Amino acid sequence: MQTISTRETAVNDAPRCRILIVEDDLIIALDLEDMISDMGFDVVGLASGRDHALKLAPVCDIAFVDVNLSDGASGPEIGRVLAEQFGITVVFMTGNAEVVAAGVPGTLGVISKPVSPRTVEDTLRYIIAGRANETMSAPSMLKVFAA
Repeated sequence: MQTISTRETAVNDAPRCRILIVEDDLIIALDLEDMISDMGFDVVGLASGRDHALKLAPVCDIAFVDVNLSDGASGPEIGRVLAEQFGITVVFMTGNAEVVAAGVPGTLGVISKPVSPRTVEDTLRYIIAGRANETMSAPSMLKVFAA
């Protein structure tokens, strides 16, 4: 189990993080946006494919990326680019976790759909701790890729 150190801080007390949702199913994207917004985070946009995701990348800190998008199975490549070129913390959120099970360079990990608000909150808390160089255990629903 990979750990990131942290003090126990509520998500609402965390620094402002700007979040991108890369998902082609509008209902799932809007549901995730509502969950994240209700937690006090800023969702900077919803993207259904590569071009829009890369256009929003410069204003993001964290991205939840599906594997299969409107332009095909482009999620792993989008995630790699977001992480490596823009320094975004990327978590894949997909029903096809096996596609990225071996890991994608630069990205953090994968969560299998469907996801609960608790899973999203715990994952965001873990990401924020990591971005602050603090340590905490990864949430059980997040499969963290080997570094």
